[in-house]
Amino acid sequence: MKSNFASDLSKEKKLHSLLDNYYAKNLNRYHFERVSNYREQMQGIDLVFKHRKTGVSFYVDEKAQLDYINERLPTFAFELFYDKGGSKKQGWLFDSTKKTHFYSLVTSIYADDENKFTSCNITFVNRKMLVHYLESIGLSKEKLKEIAILHNDFHGKFELNKLDTRREGYLFFSRKNKVEKPLNLILKLDFLIEIGVAKKFV
Repeated sequence: MKSNFASDLSKEKKLHSLLDNYYAKNLNRYHFERVSNYREQMQGIDLVFKHRKTGVSFYVDEKAQLDYINERLPTFAFELFYDKGGSKKQGWLFDSTKKTHFYSLVTSIYADDENKFTSCNITFVNRKMLVHYLESIGLSKEKLKEIAILHNDFHGKFELNKLDTRREGYLFFSRKNKVEKPLNLILKLDFLIEIGVAKKFV
């Protein structure tokens, strides 16, 4: 098992120019600024969108499917927990230290070669609305932690009775193939749009 962190970071930097081009073309009412401060990035802020008239700012965390270049996936993985130093840590979705207002989910990433990304899709997700929805159907941070503890040795796809596995989502335990052993909530992008917590950007 190995961590993909360094490789993903390199790919993310190469992807930025394509993403910034999409933002510049389609965010007519907003000015955007990419954040370089490490402390702010650790708080879940990759971009700041500032409304040109009102001055209201929104913090955006970019999440890209960099393990699936030249593939079109209908789902996205939301990190619930991961292991570090033998202990379970809070993933970014429910992490109260994150200041994220929106996730910019980057999917269907296509590249001519590994150094040049040519196109992608972007879906914006309202973090607060998503968390509220999950809580409303009985999938709170506490409930998901309970499931994680009860099935600590499980690996693979785990069905939830609160979600339709084919149309909505499920859990996935990566106990055997990743160093961080993450537990992710896999959700269908169309489902997120359907329930009103997300909107397709490009």
